[in-house]
Amino acid sequence: MKRYTIFVITENFIGILNRITIIFTRRGINIDALTASESRLEGIHRITIEVTASEDTVIQLVNQIEKIIDVIKAFHHEDENVVYQEIALYKIPVSRLDGGLEKIIRQHNAKIIAAEPDFVVLELTGHKEQTQELLEILKTYGLLEFARSGRVAVAKRMLTIDSFVK
Repeated sequence: MKRYTIFVITENFIGILNRITIIFTRRGINIDALTASESRLEGIHRITIEVTASEDTVIQLVNQIEKIIDVIKAFHHEDENVVYQEIALYKIPVSRLDGGLEKIIRQHNAKIIAAEPDFVVLELTGHKEQTQELLEILKTYGLLEFARSGRVAVAKRMLTIDSFVK
């Protein structure tokens, strides 16, 4: 079992996520992360799915996804063939701020992006392991809230959406 990124290029975004997730549900495969966004081309959307599975399973998933009418193209890559990041937000009570926490924030290259009278919000961009490591540390500082995005990724291979859209 390895971690893969599946990219889906689609032009009709309405209902597409439901149709894609049904494919995973029917096969009993968990989606580790899912991110949907517009692409640089008007009317074309990009869905990025992170999944841990065997390569055979991922190939079957991609083939099933490509059968969906509104899908232009679906393809997959192993982690080493993808440049990716996630963003995590951490809300910490102001009362817990001290020199030790400041050192932790600096060591992890996190940024304070909001400061309110009762709390501060930290942001860390990185791989899941990095954001998870900071999460575990911040739990000891009375962490109030935590949110992490799905994977935002591009393939290392020179492949553009233009090559799929005619």
